[in-house]
Amino acid sequence: MHKLVRQVRFSINPFGPNPAGHNSFASNPPGEGLALYFALWVEIQGPIHPDTGFVLNVTDIDKAVRSGVAPQFAKFIQGRFWDAENISFKDLSLLLTQSWDTLESPLAPAALISLKLELSPFRSLSINSKQVTSMNISEKFEFAATHTLWNSKFTPEKNFELFGKCANPTGHGHNYVVEVVLNVPTDYPWPGIGAIEKIIDENFISLVDHKNLNVDVPEFKTLNPTVENIAVVAWRKLTPALAPGLLDRINVWETDKTYCSYNGS
Repeated sequence: MHKLVRQVRFSINPFGPNPAGHNSFASNPPGEGLALYFALWVEIQGPIHPDTGFVLNVTDIDKAVRSGVAPQFAKFIQGRFWDAENISFKDLSLLLTQSWDTLESPLAPAALISLKLELSPFRSLSINSKQVTSMNISEKFEFAATHTLWNSKFTPEKNFELFGKCANPTGHGHNYVVEVVLNVPTDYPWPGIGAIEKIIDENFISLVDHKNLNVDVPEFKTLNPTVENIAVVAWRKLTPALAPGLLDRINVWETDKTYCSYNGS
């Protein structure tokens, strides 16, 4: 059984008609002037068709989203804009369940597994079932820090062999990206994204940003500040600061080629 994931980009004009587009790389529909951009990740699962080698032709996914889901988004968003109503994460999760219903038949016989809506390059909302009792809300944060990878149990030669340039005695720096993924029940009294950001900033980001991790962060007196251990420390700091069960996982990038995902449950 294979899984296939496709990103479909579209833009919605909140104030009027949505023109037809011809550049799916930028978004189609394209919007006009000031428009809202979305990227919808569609994950499906199924066997490979023996004649085509496809789980499903990705152009069929594109067509289903653009002909069915994009108009639903347009109708919903335009109604809320004219009524000046706030659109919450819960509202968007319900919109995704409508999208799920719309996509199930066109994507058959492949099974729809998840829908993830990118609201910005740094924030996303996803659901894993059309019977939605919870949603995943993720947000990325950045911090800059230096570290040295070294284990005093090893000889200097062994440290340099294992850690290479990362064992530089004076350290080296990274612009880290931390993605905090929350599993939020739809009936949870959501305090607002600003309140969640404040908790994450105060309980983790401010502790590591512009710091020498080996020297300035007590946890790394005994832990090597690898990307794996940074994820562990972030989990331990944020779990008690957030509501029980709210934290789903921590993803930490130290470069755009290397990241670690951690769930300490």
